[in-house]
Amino acid sequence: MDSKYEGLARTIIKHVGGKSNVISVTHCATRLRFKLKDESKANSDVLKNTEGIITVMQSGGQYQVVIGKTVSHVYEVVNKICGLGDGSSSGQDVNGKKLSPGAAFIDIITGVFLPALGVLAATGMIKGLLALFTYFGALTTESGTYQLLYAVADGFFHYLPIILGYTAAKKFNVNVFVGMALGGSLLYVDDVLVMAGKEAISTLFSSTPFAMNVYGEFLGLPITLPASGYATSIVPIIMAVFIASKVEKFMKKVMPDSVKTFLVPLFTLAICTPFTFIVVGPISSVLTSLVGIITSSAFSLSPVFAGILVGGLWQVLVIFGLHLGMVPIVMMNFATLGYDFILSPFFAATFAQTAVVLAIMLKTKDQKLRSLCIPSFISGIFGVTEPAIYGITLPRKKPFIISCIGAAIGGAIIGAAGVKSYMVAGMGIFGFTAYINGATNDISGMIWAIIACGVAIVFSFVVTYVLYKDKKKNDLPEKQTPTGETIHLNSPINGEVIPLTDVDDAAFSSGALGSGVAILPQNGQLIAPEDGVIVSLFNTNHAIGIHTDSGAEMLIHIGVDTVQLEGKYFNAQVKQGDRVKKGQVLLTFDIEAIKKEGYSVTTPVLITNADQYADVVFDIGQQVTIHDELITLIV
Repeated sequence: MDSKYEGLARTIIKHVGGKSNVISVTHCATRLRFKLKDESKANSDVLKNTEGIITVMQSGGQYQVVIGKTVSHVYEVVNKICGLGDGSSSGQDVNGKKLSPGAAFIDIITGVFLPALGVLAATGMIKGLLALFTYFGALTTESGTYQLLYAVADGFFHYLPIILGYTAAKKFNVNVFVGMALGGSLLYVDDVLVMAGKEAISTLFSSTPFAMNVYGEFLGLPITLPASGYATSIVPIIMAVFIASKVEKFMKKVMPDSVKTFLVPLFTLAICTPFTFIVVGPISSVLTSLVGIITSSAFSLSPVFAGILVGGLWQVLVIFGLHLGMVPIVMMNFATLGYDFILSPFFAATFAQTAVVLAIMLKTKDQKLRSLCIPSFISGIFGVTEPAIYGITLPRKKPFIISCIGAAIGGAIIGAAGVKSYMVAGMGIFGFTAYINGATNDISGMIWAIIACGVAIVFSFVVTYVLYKDKKKNDLPEKQTPTGETIHLNSPINGEVIPLTDVDDAAFSSGALGSGVAILPQNGQLIAPEDGVIVSLFNTNHAIGIHTDSGAEMLIHIGVDTVQLEGKYFNAQVKQGDRVKKGQVLLTFDIEAIKKEGYSVTTPVLITNADQYADVVFDIGQQVTIHDELITLIV
């Protein structure tokens, strides 16, 4: 178990109602997706204010904790603590009732596709780069280098039914090898019968988009194969494994324990395999073709409007986690057409959002906001925009709207140019290779994608830079003129005073959280530096906020990353809302024990409303006691 993330993981579990309240948990690029028995037991306010958590969302029958790029690490620890295995679910909502059709669909897509999406994107990127290298003559399709890398790039997608057979089995609580065997049977038809030259004996629905070849009979019923085959298909295997889950469950009830190991999978496969080819295959083939016809027709009516719609609304879908519902349409288009055009317009949204953050970062005079913009901008370049959305643009509304308009403009260009994606590639700057036609080495789609994203970037950046203004503090005069009045605050701890820049944490060392100093404590006692009220006390007791009677707002944070100790070695003597007197003991902590756990006890002492004062004065390098003056505020 990774101790670096254990504290955060335990805090999350505690405030989603404990292990007993968790039905399942999965994760995507930035968020943990919980299914809870009783969502009212979750404490969203505490989670939103916990270090390491960006925000909390509730959508699609899921309780979503947005963390950012470290989500996979936190997920692993949460999973181990809860003992949930793969995060499969029972198909219930937070109240134990069946999910609504829409929520159930998102739940299935999340559970089946998310485990494979990272590798699917990686192999897509390899395929895109190979196409780019061959276009510029760096490789040839006959070279061993090309063929070896193409084997994994195309192989993963070609054998997708086996891979989805595994993830779907996890999702529906089926023997994973049963799911893989069903996927293998679908590919056997493609790779053995068709490739070996087996000829169809007849064709159903010939001369229509629903044409299916018949290769034989099973008890007089036709064994069919879609014109596009089952390789790379997604709907048949998901439906087959779902049915297998019902058959397996029944078989486990009726089979004696002594023979369950081999007879349950025997009967499950013997029943589900022919059912897949005779019933599931044809039905899924018709549904897939029907979805393709509908989506193609919608785009053909007005590709520009469709591009505006997809591009402009994409970030709204991301907020609620509903963008995953579009994945099956894309995958079906890849399987039947060899390309997708439905989601291509979304691509500009990432760059529009990132450009807005860049404009704010350059325009703002708020150091805290700028420090938030920097990591959000970097993650946005690589396609992860949740930190930017939740932390910067959405709370300020207008920047988020600008980013949506910029994305819509980019989407309109992509729609008008008929840009197609030929693979699932990475996000952000890694995604451009998805628009290269590997079969013809045509890069015109990528060029149009670059143009569209460039326009979205320019529009979003310029409009944001022109219109954005930092919020004015209602309680501040427009010009801060020193009055000569001073406020003196004593040290809350005995120890050596060092500069904030020496703190091994960017949020503190950058001054983003406030102006002040850090102290290397000599004993484990924290006292009230002035009379005031405890306005915040973290549940882990490692940090405390005080609003002094003189108006200063102080944050005292004992140690770096000590939130991960989850309150261990900290003992609070007060609670939030208490009025305290100068010199009163607020909490005690065990310095040596904290150090032995591998954590620094360096304690930042911050004035979080420093911008309300003409200056914040302090001395570095001195030894102070709780009776010594530490900080002087000039009003």
